[in-house]
Amino acid sequence: MTDSREHPPPATAPAAPEARALEATGPSRVVGLDGIRGLAALFVVLNHIFERAWPGYPANPAPFWAAWLSYGRFSVVMFIALSGFSRWAVPNGKSVVVYGLLVQDVFSVGSPNRAFWSIAIEAQLYVLLPLLLLLVRRLSARAMVGLVAAIVVTIGLLGPHVPLMNSALIKFIPDLAVLFAVGLLASGIVTAGERTRSRPWAGYALAATMPVIALMVVKGSTWSNLNLFWLDLASAPAVGCFLAAIATSRPRPVISFLDGRLPRSLGACSYSLYLTHMPIVIAVSYGLVLGRVTSGTPMFFALAAILLPVTVSFARLFAAVFELPFQRHRGWVPLRQAMSARLWQRHTGPAVVAGRSRNASQASGPRNQAGGRCRPVRQQLVADGARPASRQGPLVPPGPGDCATRSGSC
Repeated sequence: MTDSREHPPPATAPAAPEARALEATGPSRVVGLDGIRGLAALFVVLNHIFERAWPGYPANPAPFWAAWLSYGRFSVVMFIALSGFSRWAVPNGKSVVVYGLLVQDVFSVGSPNRAFWSIAIEAQLYVLLPLLLLLVRRLSARAMVGLVAAIVVTIGLLGPHVPLMNSALIKFIPDLAVLFAVGLLASGIVTAGERTRSRPWAGYALAATMPVIALMVVKGSTWSNLNLFWLDLASAPAVGCFLAAIATSRPRPVISFLDGRLPRSLGACSYSLYLTHMPIVIAVSYGLVLGRVTSGTPMFFALAAILLPVTVSFARLFAAVFELPFQRHRGWVPLRQAMSARLWQRHTGPAVVAGRSRNASQASGPRNQAGGRCRPVRQQLVADGARPASRQGPLVPPGPGDCATRSGSC
């Protein structure tokens, strides 16, 4: 990532496409979002490869076919908007303390991984999430976005003239707060009426994107990379409309592509890929390729051939150990129980475990189609971190690094 600081329907009736998109994979997953996460993370990797092959940021000395890879910032823009779209539960006191202590963007210290700069900003946005939700409930989602945008634009206009505002621009990247708010606004499409859902959101996204692209082409890469604050704000409507289009399963070819095996596979480890790729890129660039391959196009293809499989493979292993277990089992207690069950199965054999499961389910209540024990609907929603159906707010997927698969629900 380049930044100024671092170079259910009835069985008798067919389901609508939107309903199938939500129900085919459970109530907590919007088809396509995993693919967006995966492709955005891969684009960040390509952006950092680009910077090693054609150094000189903010200038862009690359040939025209590779020039678009210099705009890795827009992957983070998409991540932040997805975070606003995906997070709805209000954090408790423990989560506020844990996430709020990520303040590496406030204090200038050496970083072992320069990709971490956006993690602190995202965590701080989660601390602000309860306030944003309060504004949504007391006013409206549009009013919330308008207020956030007004504050951020004021900071941007005063930044060059007021030292305190300029410090806020450099350290906190407030423009990303607008993208977060826009993502939160777009999440309302999940529970919106048919009239709102049927609007041509993909067309709106395309129309809102063209002026931004035209501005970047006319002004050039140097100007664009030095004015990311305003480009982020200009891209917010396009990102919001695009997320609304994906949530309504349109256009179908795009949804089919994003829900394909490769994008979803990348999405499952996208957070780990974002966190771990940078040290690998630096190690391979300076320890293996630099001095052996000519800068420019030859270095780009050499680095891409090595780093794309290496970073993705490492991210999958990293996610399997440190990320996916905690997504499938929300908390230490469920994780320990799952590990104990797996160890017991290895010790006694699957037949004994299956027998225990059958006895437990028969003794404790009805079972689902897979043979697991059903929980009451309200209890299940609360346990899964979703909002009860009696309160407003959509059932939406987890954050950008989360796998949206829920296991064990009925």
